[in-house]
Amino acid sequence: MGVRNSCAVGLGRLTSWGLRRVLHRNASQMPGRVALAVDPNAIAHLAPKLSEGAIVVCGTNGKTTTNNVLANAIERSGRTVLCNRAGANMAAGVAAALLPGSGADWAVMEADELSTIHILPQLQPRYLVLLNLFRDQLDRAGEIDHVQDTIVAALAASPATTLVVCGDDPLSVGVALRAKKAGTKVLAFGIGEDLHLPPDRVPEARFCQVCGAELAYDYRAYAQLGAFRCPNGDFERPKLDFVATGVRVDAHGVAFGVAFPEGGTAHVSASFGGVYMVYNLLAAAAAAHLAGVDAASFQAALDGYHPENGRLQHFTVGGREVVLNLAKNPTGFNQNISLLQTDTRPKAVFFVINDDFNDGKDISWIWDVDFERLLSEKDLLAFAGGHRANDVQVRMKYVGIKAPVASTVGEVLGRLGSVPLDRPLYVLCNYSALWPAKAELEGMGERHD
Repeated sequence: MGVRNSCAVGLGRLTSWGLRRVLHRNASQMPGRVALAVDPNAIAHLAPKLSEGAIVVCGTNGKTTTNNVLANAIERSGRTVLCNRAGANMAAGVAAALLPGSGADWAVMEADELSTIHILPQLQPRYLVLLNLFRDQLDRAGEIDHVQDTIVAALAASPATTLVVCGDDPLSVGVALRAKKAGTKVLAFGIGEDLHLPPDRVPEARFCQVCGAELAYDYRAYAQLGAFRCPNGDFERPKLDFVATGVRVDAHGVAFGVAFPEGGTAHVSASFGGVYMVYNLLAAAAAAHLAGVDAASFQAALDGYHPENGRLQHFTVGGREVVLNLAKNPTGFNQNISLLQTDTRPKAVFFVINDDFNDGKDISWIWDVDFERLLSEKDLLAFAGGHRANDVQVRMKYVGIKAPVASTVGEVLGRLGSVPLDRPLYVLCNYSALWPAKAELEGMGERHD
């Protein structure tokens, strides 16, 4: 370690100590910013402290849950792990997570799609797990082809990295196809059976990544994910190395079997989720298997895992159940709607949409959310919140649902005062709205798992 890197690490650790111990603040990014300001190659200089290597988890939806489940599983197997559990998924967050201690067995790092070009070339991970690609934050990320180009370039700069890709997602497979031609080893995971679910109204990808023909499907799981093929034979779902079968998804959670590439199977179950969670947990199981974690340790880690950071967190406030979750793009919202519809009770929903920098100023995507499905809900009570509450109101007006504006979760709960307590409240927020809602619920309610 050179003088410059020693200074970067020392100042980064000092910053972390000051934030945590003196100011009692979150230290998930700033220490990394300080380290990278002193040494732009700080991640590369910290990477050798990992005795077994690194796994990076990337994708539009599900990164934090998949990343943290995987980190817990590797820890359960007896190895030490450095992880950006709070979801600080740009280069500064990765650098901050690498700062503690003199060494570790593994790093398990969530990465923003566009940040892969800054993270992979320095970290040189053994595996990149690509969960899915959807339109998200269009004013920052641009269209999907720009995101694909970035990930392909990042893999080209990390030639020893194996890509573990969702084989059911045409957009992710498009990345895999290009990366494989450049020499990247590719492994695919996916669901190996028809779940007999209705297709989403506005799928993210309809066309072949090679010739542009409209894709045909034997079946879909959600959005564009499923058993796809080009009618011209140019492009299709690859052979799956990790296959989920016997899938069960209901109000009690998810369960499925996993078939591994070299033979053998494992059973995975969790008390939370939806169809999208099957993919998240399948990806985590695949990466854990590649990292040498046995099936029993993975399930034990999953049994002890409780969603954090506002992702599917449950609270009780004044005797009423409140479910908090992130919903930041059309596919995420549609999956949240599917999830709440597995709950057959009458319910209330609070949609909170902000337009801060980390959300994206362009919220026209709310018109691609299939809110019309909510018309099948009996006695639904809907509320709109956030900086763009009025936009949500207009969208709900076109659905035919009244959604009065509320400023906080507490205000919504107050308006539900005369409503029976057995009616749960679902709070669906995008990025910048999630943390305030989480803090408010933690301050006035009791969390339960």
